[in-house]
Amino acid sequence: MMRVDLNSDMGEGFGPWRMGDDAALLDIVTSANIACGFHAGDPDVMARTMARAHAKGVGIGAHPGFADLQGFGRRRIRLGKEELANMVAYQLGAAQGIARSVGAEVRHLKLHGALSNMATDEPEIARICYEAALKVDPGLILVVLAGTGMEAAARDLGAAYAGEIFADRAYNDDASLVDRSQPGAVLHDPVEAGRRMVQMIREGAIMTGSGKRIPCRIDTICVHGDSSEAVKMAEGVRHALVEDGIDVRRFD
Repeated sequence: MMRVDLNSDMGEGFGPWRMGDDAALLDIVTSANIACGFHAGDPDVMARTMARAHAKGVGIGAHPGFADLQGFGRRRIRLGKEELANMVAYQLGAAQGIARSVGAEVRHLKLHGALSNMATDEPEIARICYEAALKVDPGLILVVLAGTGMEAAARDLGAAYAGEIFADRAYNDDASLVDRSQPGAVLHDPVEAGRRMVQMIREGAIMTGSGKRIPCRIDTICVHGDSSEAVKMAEGVRHALVEDGIDVRRFD
């Protein structure tokens, strides 16, 4: 039986401000990428989200981003190598500490927003971030954008990694995500998203907006958790996968 993980970014509230419905998503997804306090989240939000994920058997991952609360980590910030490495190590360490305090562990790491986009465009950034994370935890699984320089960087480091595709985003012909500022970059129909995901999993390839087919390793599917449509999108994607006989479970 074919299998795939279903992940979502969460823990992105702050203080009394709530973003997304993490509790509902944790009944659907198999892995959770939890904000580490720089682009979103705080220690209390992290602890609550990790405790819920652990209770549901959902894999926990650190989701580091730029220190940009106002921009939600979606604005590009140019940092030096040492700054970049320390930023990732700091957030991963925070995630590990909170996870242990609730009896859980951090299994994986996935870069957020602009940091992820820059790591896709510039594989050297991916390498710096991944090396920093692996110094903290050599056994960490790196979640990488499938078919891009991020995957190549993880492979070159000999790291365990999971190739990721996105249910709610459109693709360019180089396997990168269409910029959110462009029309059609974000997809909203859960039925169509589910159909696309089944096709990509069955074919082992990303389908771009132009119709190009990019063969790649696919281990996990992301549904963004910060929109009002997130729960319906995750439900639609999971339903389509299960109906097609694809086993949905967290990656090893």
